[in-house]
Amino acid sequence: MKKMLVLLTPVIILLFAFSNQYQFEVGGIVSDEQSNPIASATVIEKGTKNGTSTDANGKFKIKVTSERSILLVSSVGFDDQEINLKGRSNISVSLKSASQALSEVVVTASGLKKQSRVMAYNSIPSTSLSGKVAGIQIRGASSSHLYGATAASQFDESGKVYRNAYKDSIDKELNTEDYDRIIENRFLKSTDNPLSTFSIDVDAASYSNVRRYILNNQLPPAGAVRIEEMINYFKYDYDGPKNDHPFEVYTEMSECPWNNDHRLVLVGLQGRRIPVETLPSSNIVFLIDVSGSMMMENKLPLVKSSMKLLVDQLREQDKVSMVVYAGNAGLVLPPTSGADKMKIKDAIDKLEAGGSTAGGAGIKLAYKTAKKNFVQSGNNRVILCTDGDFNVGVSSDDELERMIEQERKSGVFLTVLGYGMGNYKDNKMQKLADKGNGNHAYIDGISEAKKVLVNEFGGTLFTIAKDVKLQIEFNPQKVQGYRLIGYENRMLAKEDFNDDKKDAGELGSGHTVTALYEVIPVGVKSSFLEKVDKLRYQKEKNSVTGAAKEGEIMNIKLRYKKPDGDVSSLIEHPVKDSNTSLENTTNNFRFAATVAEFGLLLRNSEYRSDASFTQVINLAKKAKGEDKEGYRKEFIKLASAAGIITNNEESEEETDSRPVSKN
Repeated sequence: MKKMLVLLTPVIILLFAFSNQYQFEVGGIVSDEQSNPIASATVIEKGTKNGTSTDANGKFKIKVTSERSILLVSSVGFDDQEINLKGRSNISVSLKSASQALSEVVVTASGLKKQSRVMAYNSIPSTSLSGKVAGIQIRGASSSHLYGATAASQFDESGKVYRNAYKDSIDKELNTEDYDRIIENRFLKSTDNPLSTFSIDVDAASYSNVRRYILNNQLPPAGAVRIEEMINYFKYDYDGPKNDHPFEVYTEMSECPWNNDHRLVLVGLQGRRIPVETLPSSNIVFLIDVSGSMMMENKLPLVKSSMKLLVDQLREQDKVSMVVYAGNAGLVLPPTSGADKMKIKDAIDKLEAGGSTAGGAGIKLAYKTAKKNFVQSGNNRVILCTDGDFNVGVSSDDELERMIEQERKSGVFLTVLGYGMGNYKDNKMQKLADKGNGNHAYIDGISEAKKVLVNEFGGTLFTIAKDVKLQIEFNPQKVQGYRLIGYENRMLAKEDFNDDKKDAGELGSGHTVTALYEVIPVGVKSSFLEKVDKLRYQKEKNSVTGAAKEGEIMNIKLRYKKPDGDVSSLIEHPVKDSNTSLENTTNNFRFAATVAEFGLLLRNSEYRSDASFTQVINLAKKAKGEDKEGYRKEFIKLASAAGIITNNEESEEETDSRPVSKN
């Protein structure tokens, strides 16, 4: 017996030591310099592997070995910080924005060295920028440089060199980004084309991508500016459904801010909000690109932080699998309960980038995994995180679209999250999401990840209606001509409206969708309406029905299917004409109109008429409303910054066009 006790004593001592290893519990909150909580920040006890991460509210708890331990706190986009506990059991940590933000945008698969690129931009003189507005920071300038819009602000000569050097280096060495050309919807005569038919679009990728360009001191390419996505980035205060339909229709009209002879008609949809606790069980497959092009800080590291945010929202009944792809594709996490968050996060932490990009193989394996673990009446979804730069195996747009169209028949939806810059394939991402019964977001930072995956969790991942289409009939007694602003890649033939085989957009829980029509009233002379010769074999149609004389300006028809349905339901919503002044419209109307005007300016649209950045800013300020998240405030700053960039480019063009004097 004594011999056995002697043998067991070391084991008992060892067990006792381990049981008391972590004896001091610490809690706290991690926030940024504006006191906004930082989700998925990493908190590690220095000198150990003991760590945790903050929740969606920036809060954490961790047991450490001693009340004198030191905590290492870090998060993507922020400088790391060491905190000496000194006996404190509750701490508040404020992280500062990383000063070398440009390092996120200069390293791609081209082989350029991160260090040398950062050094090149660090050599820019501190006097290179003179235009300032609080809150907009140019990436690449020192942390003290803010970029904004006072009307008189201009770059000096150093600033011009700075911008051209940056832009040239991106364009010539790094930039292989792809955007489809957008041919803007034109004005149509209501007598010749009384019907306007399109699919809804809840994507918001364009706005965050445009923001990324402006914060990098560039105007976005026209193909990156999808006005409907910019409008739908923001929340609008529409009334929810009052019947069995999954959404409610909202309309409003007034004068058009950028053309006083025209009118603007807003059509909005408000999806039913389903409480998170009553959402159906989820079967989610993370499909993560770990190829060599994902090495940059704003790619795979940001993907990992984003996915951790999402993991924190999952429940015990939810399942997560993870597929990765580079040269090949593989399953790195079998289906795991949402309650086992540490196991999921550990798998995410182990991801590293390297190799080519077999995106097609990854998509096939992800759908196979989702179908194998399919949840009846549940939320079955693949979440693809990538820059879209596929180069091995099935990689052409046509091949990928056909594959996705086939896979969506299984009832598995697709969410596409885009990351990075320099080689970002926006056009490919759009097509994949469109064909996969899904949505597309561009994640330019951890704040955007929180917006998409935490604040809008239900709308992003849970579909309440699919194949949602609208068909508007305009009354020729009221409307001479009309133009749908945006939605160019969502237009449908009029025959597609009643065709249940025709694919259309999806609406998520609590989502809002907004569309704007610019209308030319009857009696207004307009150069936008082109004349067509009279027909030889048909008479012009001049007769109208009785409904045309009852004060209606338009009739809205909508079709939608249940998420697991194949037969559509019809909603009809006639709209009476009204003459509300712009000042008396709601914040919903004025802010949506402001974003549309901003998009027209960025696109340099032929339909921009009297649009101006000054008007955009002034109107947005009056329509800001409650703005709890601060997105509208940020929009005003972006519009200011874009106005200065535009003014400076125009000034340079004028300078370059002047004749050179000869001495």
